[in-house]
Amino acid sequence: MREKGPGQQALETPRAAGLAGVVFALLLAAAIVLVRLGIPGGADAVGAQGFTDSGRRDALRTALALVPFAGIFFLWFIGAVRAHVGDAEDRFLATAFLGSGLVFTAMMFGASAAASAVLAVAHPAGAQPAPATSDFGRHFAYTLMTGYAMRMAAVFVSSLSVIGHRLGVLPRWLTVLGVLTALTLLFLSSNVPWAELVFPAWSLLISVYLLVAGRRDRPRPVTAR
Repeated sequence: MREKGPGQQALETPRAAGLAGVVFALLLAAAIVLVRLGIPGGADAVGAQGFTDSGRRDALRTALALVPFAGIFFLWFIGAVRAHVGDAEDRFLATAFLGSGLVFTAMMFGASAAASAVLAVAHPAGAQPAPATSDFGRHFAYTLMTGYAMRMAAVFVSSLSVIGHRLGVLPRWLTVLGVLTALTLLFLSSNVPWAELVFPAWSLLISVYLLVAGRRDRPRPVTAR
């Protein structure tokens, strides 16, 4: 097998980052939608219907099953982006980028574990779990996800946007969109329902851009005459 040159290896990294980012964005968006459908009122929902109605429980279980895979592809996305940036990355921004990504993943897993624990609490069939249990689990999961994880997502978006702007690998419009996304996640995610969907939407957009840019910059094979 012929070894690939340094240029070919570098060109594969944006493609890996783009593919991982697309899968992550789709999985996270699906999980958020299913959670919102399972508990329409969010953390302030009245009662524990989200944990007793069979349809809503199934939606929540499906969402929780998607979260680990979303986290795996998100970590792959982070690694591929860092490998593409290489020695040109700024240490301060690189620390903020990597740290916020890891904390976001940990909090996303923590929120999922909290919701899963409430679903797993044994209670008689057709009866609601104890209000204290359901309220605590619901508030804890939503607070972790919308109050803290999305703030870390805002740091992740802003740091990646600045890195892309400084290195000239992201267009100005995508950098501006990243700033707007970060502001939305910082100030609206815990108060406006569905606002957290801007993060997977931004991830999908930037991943598609990386895929298109990587294909555009790929050298064409030279055919022998």
